[in-house]
Amino acid sequence: MYKSLPIESLALNQPVPVNIWDPKGVLLLRKGESITSEQHRGHLMLHTPMVLAADWQAWGYSYTAALDRMVRGNESLSRIAALDAMVPVQEKKDARDELFPTEAWPDIHAALSTLLHQGAEASQFGERLQRLAAQTQQLWLEHPDVSFMVLVQLLFDTHVPYSTTHALLAAGLCALVAPSAGLSEADQQPLQRAALTMNIAMTRAHDEMARQGSALSESQRKTVREHPRRSAEVLRRLGVVDAQWLQLVEDHHERPDGQGYPAGKPVHNTAHHLLQIADVYVACISPRKSRGALLSQQVARELYLGVDQQPDPLGALFVKNIGFYPPGSYVRLASGELAVVARRGAKANAPTVFAIVGRQGLPLGEPALRDTADPAFEVKASLVPGDVKVTVSVARLLGRH
Repeated sequence: MYKSLPIESLALNQPVPVNIWDPKGVLLLRKGESITSEQHRGHLMLHTPMVLAADWQAWGYSYTAALDRMVRGNESLSRIAALDAMVPVQEKKDARDELFPTEAWPDIHAALSTLLHQGAEASQFGERLQRLAAQTQQLWLEHPDVSFMVLVQLLFDTHVPYSTTHALLAAGLCALVAPSAGLSEADQQPLQRAALTMNIAMTRAHDEMARQGSALSESQRKTVREHPRRSAEVLRRLGVVDAQWLQLVEDHHERPDGQGYPAGKPVHNTAHHLLQIADVYVACISPRKSRGALLSQQVARELYLGVDQQPDPLGALFVKNIGFYPPGSYVRLASGELAVVARRGAKANAPTVFAIVGRQGLPLGEPALRDTADPAFEVKASLVPGDVKVTVSVARLLGRH
C-alpha cells in the first residue's frame, strides 16, 4: 500500500530516507539519492510520488524518535526547530525498538483495559500483566515526557476508559519518582504492579463514577470503601502471591494517621506513601462531570504540604520530579498564548511548551515551541482542559515537519 508524499517539503541535495515510487510501482528515486534541483523536483511531482506505507511509518518513527531524543537531551530550541525531516530511517533491531509512545500507548491501554475489565475472569493474568508492566516500564524510562503527554491527553478524553488511564499514569508517576525516593528495584516492581491493579475490583464502577454528573450514591461509596480489600482478593484468585504487591493494593487508601480505609490502620511505608500520592495526583487532575479537573499547580502545592499542611519530604520530591505542570496539561503564558506542556523543565515551574492558541484567541496554524524559562513566555497560570478549545494531536506536535 502506498501513501502520497509531500515532496515539495523535502530539501535539495539531501539523501532521501526511503524509496520513492509512482502509483504503478515504478521506482522514481532510490533511498539515499537526492533531489538535485527544483526542475528535478517538478519532474518527480508530475509522476505523483508515493512511498510504501511501512516506509512512511518507519520514517515517522525515526523523525519523532530523533525529536524526542533532542527534547530529553535538553537541546536548544533552535537546534530542535532545525531538525531536518529527512532524518535517516533507523532499522528496527527487535521488538523493543518498535515501542514508541504515540504508537504503543493506545495498544497498551486497550490491552490493560481488557485485562482489568475481565477482572477475576481473566485468563493467563500473570503472563499478560507481566508483559504490559514491562512495556509500560520501558516507555516511562525511555520516553518519560512523551509518555506523560500521551497519557494526560488520554486522561482528558471522556471517551477513553478512565480507570485504565488512571492506572497507567499512576504506575508511570511511581516509576519516575521511586529511584530518587531510594526504593530498590526489588521494591519498585511490586509498586508498579500495585499501581496497575489497585482498582481491579471496581474497574467498571470507576469508569462510571468518572463520567457521572451527580454525587456518589451510598452504594457507590460502599464500593469505593471496599475496593482495596476486594481488589487484593481478586488478585489472589488470579494467582498473585507477591505479599508486597498484595499489601500495597490492600492498603493504598490507608493513611499514616490511621484515618484511611478500609481498615483505618496507620501505615508508614515509602512505597505505600508514593503509591498514594500518585493515586491522589491522577484523580485530582482528571476532569469529572461532577467537577472540573483541579489545576495541576494547585495539586502540586497540596502534595508538597501533605495532609497536615506541613512540608512532606516525599511530596516535595514528587513535585521536584513531576513539576507544577505535567506534559499534556495546559497553561497560559505571559505572551497571552495558550499552550500544551511538552516537557518538564529544570525548574518545576518552567516547562517547555507548544503554544497552540495565539494571544488573539485564535488557533495557531503551526504549534510554536516555547521555553517558559524565558520571561516573555513564562507560565502565568495552569488551565483546565475545558479552557482550551483546540484538539491536540500529540503525534502531530512531535512529528510536525
